Amino acid sequence: MDDVRFRHATLTDVPNLQPLVHHAYRGDQARVGWTHEADLLDAARIDEAALADSIADEGQVIILAERGDGLIGCVHVTDKGEGLAYLGMLTVAAPLQAQGLGRRLIDEAEALARDRFGASRMEMTVIVQRDELIDWYQRRGYRLTGERRPFPATDPRFGIPRRSDLAFVVLEKALA
Repeated sequence: MDDVRFRHATLTDVPNLQPLVHHAYRGDQARVGWTHEADLLDAARIDEAALADSIADEGQVIILAERGDGLIGCVHVTDKGEGLAYLGMLTVAAPLQAQGLGRRLIDEAEALARDRFGASRMEMTVIVQRDELIDWYQRRGYRLTGERRPFPATDPRFGIPRRSDLAFVVLEKALA
């Protein structure tokens, strides 16, 4: 993974970005990787309009990871104000997971949160049923806050739940 380049997404990236995110999280293609939500949710992970809105917003950045001519990963950083940034949509193409790219994307996201948004801490939410992923984030320095947030089960933009007990746990990390 030494030949990976990072850059910020532009609107022209949306048609390639949406399927990357979808196939890493949902559907049978996602099952190749270990971070999928295919057993928990159906439908698209995100649509092109939501990606375009995020890219157009000055308080949000989607960092892309590319190798050769291909898009292989991304992470979304949002300025929440008052020294807080939000890390979301960490995506690594399913066949490339467990090779260190996720760690590198987090490093890029944390640096951007500090340098661009002046953040001193980063938070994220993870579906409570995803124990293995929560453990992985904890090994990256994120700590459970004890807060839970409801899953937007009635909003199809977030997916169609395959079970009724979905919720988010909140993790946070101090940025040095």
